Amino acid sequence: MLQFSAKHKNRITSPHRNSHEHHSKHNSVSRASPFPGKPQGDRLNKLKELMPEVFSESGIDFDKLRLELGDEVDEGLERYAFTWPGKADAIRQSQMSSTATLRPRIEKSRSRDGEDGSFDSDNIYIEGDNLEVLKLLQRGYHGKVKMIYIDPPYNTGHDFVYKDNFGNSVDNYKEQAGLAGQSNADTSGRYHSDWCSMMYPRLRLARELLTDDGVIFISIDDNEDRNLRILCDEVFGEANFVSQLIWERAYSPKNDAKYVSNSHDYVLVYAKSIERFVIGRLPRTDEANARYKNPDNDPRGVWKPSDLSVKTYSPDSDYPITTPSGRVVEPPAGRCWRLSRNAFRERLQDNRIWFGPNGDSVPCIKRFLTELKYDGMAPTSIMFYKEVGHSQEGAKELVSLFDGKGYFDGPKPTKLLQRLITLANLLMCDKEVIEV
Repeated sequence: MLQFSAKHKNRITSPHRNSHEHHSKHNSVSRASPFPGKPQGDRLNKLKELMPEVFSESGIDFDKLRLELGDEVDEGLERYAFTWPGKADAIRQSQMSSTATLRPRIEKSRSRDGEDGSFDSDNIYIEGDNLEVLKLLQRGYHGKVKMIYIDPPYNTGHDFVYKDNFGNSVDNYKEQAGLAGQSNADTSGRYHSDWCSMMYPRLRLARELLTDDGVIFISIDDNEDRNLRILCDEVFGEANFVSQLIWERAYSPKNDAKYVSNSHDYVLVYAKSIERFVIGRLPRTDEANARYKNPDNDPRGVWKPSDLSVKTYSPDSDYPITTPSGRVVEPPAGRCWRLSRNAFRERLQDNRIWFGPNGDSVPCIKRFLTELKYDGMAPTSIMFYKEVGHSQEGAKELVSLFDGKGYFDGPKPTKLLQRLITLANLLMCDKEVIEV
């Protein structure tokens, strides 16, 4: 799992890390000679494998590439696109090689046995700017990270701490946005632009670290949720969107709220490849299992009734059914049975159709608990605080770790991260796990 937040400290862990103790090798980022940017090189190599004919001695022959792409080339003057002043610089930031290197800090390291000053550990703790760290990780972890969790600054007006090279002055922003002639221009968009410019290269570099079946989780609130969704659609691909989870972070309303007491944040979920990603399922609960009964003492065990009718109408599945009591039942108006006549007869002979205790009810299908397609339960899009913790719980956990001091704002509760780890299928994973 890879995780970075507003703080510039990063941690890499193994999937089997002891949850009660943290032993790590300590590294710091310092300046050194640059190395080639791997993500950009990989893309060019893949393109060269697919279309070697569009490459010349000096690089890509774009005229030939257009011919090869044919009708897929968009030459229109108007197109749907998401852009902002500084986007080109943000793209270049993701392509630039790092001028830093990792230097070990043995005196701050601790072994898996708890011995100080030892490098015998499955964990690596990296201290430095996370943009540089993401670039440095490409060398050893490119395409090897199963899960990434990002808790970026929410851009609420006081938590935006990143100062990358593409930061705009007000005058420069007005010039780029065509507002230089306006004496009282609304410059709020500048802050959105700076935030997008901060996020874009980090998202692109994070994607390059993911395995083909990897997944990224990103915490955010209403301030930048809209822009983050569009950014992720561009970087990860709209088709790889998994879900926008809602986390109930507050356990009580704020009565002093000006309009609405906001009790939730979001967690965006994107897969590296939606076809390869398999989401982890939640353990079954006693409440869910209690819905299954066995009123007819079926030897296959407990089951629950399922509606036999469907909305999608088919004449072949529109037929009368005679119950054991002699009552004739038709599908509801505008609907039909989900089973054909032959399929219904087969299930009836196999005792998979239920007509109620008196044999005169509308028939239903018996769904057995032992025959569920998947183990566990499908996760829901709302994560309630009773299940995954709330924001104050996260703050208390942080204070307890650091002798009564909370060193940063907005820490997430452990139970929330445990839920995300479950959804990422990390518990069944033998790949590298990274927290940054």
